[in-house]
Amino acid sequence: MYFSRSIIPYIRGKKYDEWLHNHVFYKHIGLYGYRAETLKQITHLPQSPLELAENLEQLRWLENGYKIKVGITDLETIGIDTPADMKLAIEFLLKQKK
Repeated sequence: MYFSRSIIPYIRGKKYDEWLHNHVFYKHIGLYGYRAETLKQITHLPQSPLELAENLEQLRWLENGYKIKVGITDLETIGIDTPADMKLAIEFLLKQKK
């Protein structure tokens, strides 16, 4: 429905430390697979207002009517956006093997 860098949804009328008792929140880790034609199409779309606001390209796709399928897992993961993140992810994986 929506991607954000902020916690969503905002739980109105509740103190922040009560939010987890009033709603289920998910952490997003994106692994994307595309059909070649779809990838060609989305790379030619202009940046959208929501994408510019959040700096999340997924919002461009959603604003242009593309669907994103999601799944839920109980496995803990680490996001990799930088070379430093990659180092942390490798360390994380090495600890998981023990």
